[in-house]
Amino acid sequence: MESQTRGGTRWRRFVVVMVPSVAATAAIGVAIAQGALAASFSVSGQQFQVTAGKLHGKGFVQYGAMDQTKAGNKPVAVVGIDTAEINNLCQAVTIPIPGIGKEVSMKLEAGGDKQVTASKLYIDAEDMKANATFKNVDIGVSVDNTTKGPGPAGAGKNGEGAHVPGSFAQQADEVWFDSVDQKAWATSAGTFTLPGLHMGISWGKAECKVPQG
Repeated sequence: MESQTRGGTRWRRFVVVMVPSVAATAAIGVAIAQGALAASFSVSGQQFQVTAGKLHGKGFVQYGAMDQTKAGNKPVAVVGIDTAEINNLCQAVTIPIPGIGKEVSMKLEAGGDKQVTASKLYIDAEDMKANATFKNVDIGVSVDNTTKGPGPAGAGKNGEGAHVPGSFAQQADEVWFDSVDQKAWATSAGTFTLPGLHMGISWGKAECKVPQG
């Protein structure tokens, strides 16, 4: 499958990591204010939480990678999805403030009455919990031969985002995830529509409650 460039941008260097099949994490999330929507960059090293009540995606691919962060390399499961519909989306990130011993947090919510929609969505996740269903799933396919989903991201001019030829991947025609709770390092998308968006900034730690559905 012809490689894609995430959200019209380029991505960092990838290294193969074996990840469990369940690490085909739901391609959900919101690009946070720290720069998670860019691509040819080193990730900030600030992990964030994303939860959702339900996600339905068409065209799914997942492969292993190593994100470059300021705190060092982080193994992740990179997930790509062609189109996604999500309800009850929440994202929270807590950032320590050097020198004052305090934390500031950002919490973002959308998709209550109307669904959040996204296209060419990628997320680099470290941990995920959910109830999952896959349709026509292939596990262990070569990343170069994936035909479902947007495919691996294209490399940047300095080699950022270059996947290892023949490395492990999995793919599916469709995916369904319920009661999603995941920890991620970065997200990007071609388009991201968030009805009813609300963002709040506050002192202290912020967390998203996991919707049960």
